[in-house]
Amino acid sequence: MKIVNLIENTTGEAGCACEHGLCFYIETKQHKILMDTGQTDLVLENAQRLGIDLTQVDSVFLSHGHYDHSGGILPFAKVNDTAKIYVTKESFGDYYSTSGGSAPRAIGIDPAIRELKNLNLVEGTLKLDEELELFSGVGHEIASPLTNNCLWKKVDGNLVPDDFSHEQCLVIRQEGRTYLFSGCAHHGILNIMARYKELYGGEPDYVFSGFHMMRKDGYSDEDIAFIKHTANELTDSRAKFFTGHCTGTEPYEIMKDILKEQIEYVHCGDSMEI
Repeated sequence: MKIVNLIENTTGEAGCACEHGLCFYIETKQHKILMDTGQTDLVLENAQRLGIDLTQVDSVFLSHGHYDHSGGILPFAKVNDTAKIYVTKESFGDYYSTSGGSAPRAIGIDPAIRELKNLNLVEGTLKLDEELELFSGVGHEIASPLTNNCLWKKVDGNLVPDDFSHEQCLVIRQEGRTYLFSGCAHHGILNIMARYKELYGGEPDYVFSGFHMMRKDGYSDEDIAFIKHTANELTDSRAKFFTGHCTGTEPYEIMKDILKEQIEYVHCGDSMEI
């Protein structure tokens, strides 16, 4: 399976431009896929630079209802109007951030996406074929990232903590291996792994996900403890983890020190064959 990162916060060796966002291009035996689309039309530019023909993409999956994962959907739809787009119903909620102590700012997706002719609204678990399946319904039994504390949903005119019911994950099965894709793991990667085990038994072989640990204004002792705890818990997993975007450089280095070769950072433009 071929996996290429088209959008991530940092520039890789391929020389692609970067932005705060996430997008993976994935080639399986049966499909050509986009998992998230970044926040602008940069996904089109980077795909062209890497020789990826987005007109051949047949499926687009949105991990959750935030702008930095969905902003490329409308530009993509202008060059490819046949690909099916899978979005949770809850993704069209009214979402806000107060990160850095700022006033609430809207971070939801463009409502025009709802009008796309190939849009598919997903609710719960959806099996598309023998390769692809979507799941949501992740719980909060295990502590989730502390950075979620600045993320909100507007309900009846009031801001309430986001429960991330709009988050969904993609599972790909190929040649006896399983691949789990999540955007930011707002529920916490440990809760997502627990939900995977509940649904399918066992664990995936490979996990591609941000961990939503990044802060712009430094890390508290509580932050560091959460990062280390997450990494220590993941050492018991057989999965190999690929991360980036909202994980943050410093949290990644802390996790790398614990997980060693079990975790790798994926930069914009990075490509791999698994």
